[in-house]
Amino acid sequence: MPDKLESALELENLSLWYGDKQALKEITLRVPKNRITALIGPSGCGKSTLLRSLNRMNELIDGCRTEGDIRLNQRSILAGSQDLAALRRRVGMVFQRPNPFPKTIYENVVYGLRLQGVRDRRVLDEAVERALRAAALWSEVRDNLWQNALTLSSGQQQRLVIARAIAIEPEVLLLDEPTSALDPISTLVIEELMSTLKQHFTLILVTHNMQQAARVSDYTAFMHQGCVVEFGETDELFTTPRQRRTEDYITGRYG
Repeated sequence: MPDKLESALELENLSLWYGDKQALKEITLRVPKNRITALIGPSGCGKSTLLRSLNRMNELIDGCRTEGDIRLNQRSILAGSQDLAALRRRVGMVFQRPNPFPKTIYENVVYGLRLQGVRDRRVLDEAVERALRAAALWSEVRDNLWQNALTLSSGQQQRLVIARAIAIEPEVLLLDEPTSALDPISTLVIEELMSTLKQHFTLILVTHNMQQAARVSDYTAFMHQGCVVEFGETDELFTTPRQRRTEDYITGRYG
């Protein structure tokens, strides 16, 4: 990553184990601010494990142990004193399958704000409109905010989940294969949305779809067997990879 770009996250010699199994091996990486960084690699290479390390969700799994450091805006998130609820407000996450709550569209969007103690109806109303506009959903649902979110299409549900994540204005948004359960048209809408969101947030995308990584990301990390083999600007990594393993993967020799 060019030195002139400001980092949102810095990983230094990050290793992670599930019991005796090492899933991540001494990963050092700088994630640029207000850019989309894609994590690609074969199944089981550690992409999702790395992503979930960035908001410490792996620690929900028994026997998980981490070494090294992760810094969010120069401050370690692995310190024992770290408030995990506060961390996850700063580092939001969108999962593979849409997971709206069985509540109204409005209540889904304001869920995180209510947890923070926000009660002012005008503040909540403004946050709902702002988040739904940012998620390219406002025009479709503005007349039905009190409709159950589960009645929306899968693509709309995923955009609603994104609106819920960004309503609390995180610094980083983690996206774990956010379009793998969607049809091609919904996928295109989400991809266009990601390009807009990077103006306000740092996005980190796990995808099994190399074409998607090439289309939407500014930077790409290729992972294999728990290691980051190569990291660089997406165009360069896909056209002139420096490592043979990277070239073998993107040309389909394995994966």
